[in-house]
Amino acid sequence: MKSITVIIPTYNEEAYIKEAIRSVAFASQIIIIDSNSKDNTVKIAKEMGCEVYSRTFDNFSNQKNHALQYATGEWILFIDADERITKSLQQEVFEAIASGKHAGYKLNFPHFYMNRFLYHHSDNVTRLVLREKCHFEGSVHEKLIVDGTIGKLENPVLHFTYKGLQHYISKKDSYAWFQAEQMLKKGKKATYFHLAFKPFYRFFSSYILRGGFLDGIPGLTVATVNAYGVFSRYVKLMLLKRGMR
Repeated sequence: MKSITVIIPTYNEEAYIKEAIRSVAFASQIIIIDSNSKDNTVKIAKEMGCEVYSRTFDNFSNQKNHALQYATGEWILFIDADERITKSLQQEVFEAIASGKHAGYKLNFPHFYMNRFLYHHSDNVTRLVLREKCHFEGSVHEKLIVDGTIGKLENPVLHFTYKGLQHYISKKDSYAWFQAEQMLKKGKKATYFHLAFKPFYRFFSSYILRGGFLDGIPGLTVATVNAYGVFSRYVKLMLLKRGMR
């Protein structure tokens, strides 16, 4: 069997990291790239036999590229601490890498919110790749660059995305500051068009175009908070431009 290295970026994930590691116990190597957690994340990971590397966070691409230099597996599987690889997906991963058809594979991530998986609010993201064929680019939205064709796996990753409404909104606010700072460095401006149209389109895309309305109240909540996240990003950019953070 071809070897697999799993890379998990972490920051204060003591409540989630143990189950994440257990779900990828099939890997020949598990690397934790930690952003100086203040809780027991690192302690738990080391006790479970993972290789742990600490690095001050600057952006997602640099964090993951740093972890890649320690990887020994022929294939790399990237997951987050709030994600779980099921037995059926594990088998599909083995079959995919044995086939030699592609240099990478997209995995499906239905979001979990209000005690249900939102199958109409999901993402297909490249997470399984040949080590020698990949690297990350981009500071705000990191992009995994793969030298070769990309396939798609069918079995979903269990993604426990949101730990409650307060955590969800807080996560959006925190990410909005980061995005706004990156936009400011690039000289971008925030206008009333951005404040009005962009959030509306994000809601419309999430709730109507992607079928979020089929996920009931959780789907409506996610679409609304996503729209708020876009609005928050441009408000924060305006504040930064005026030196009002």
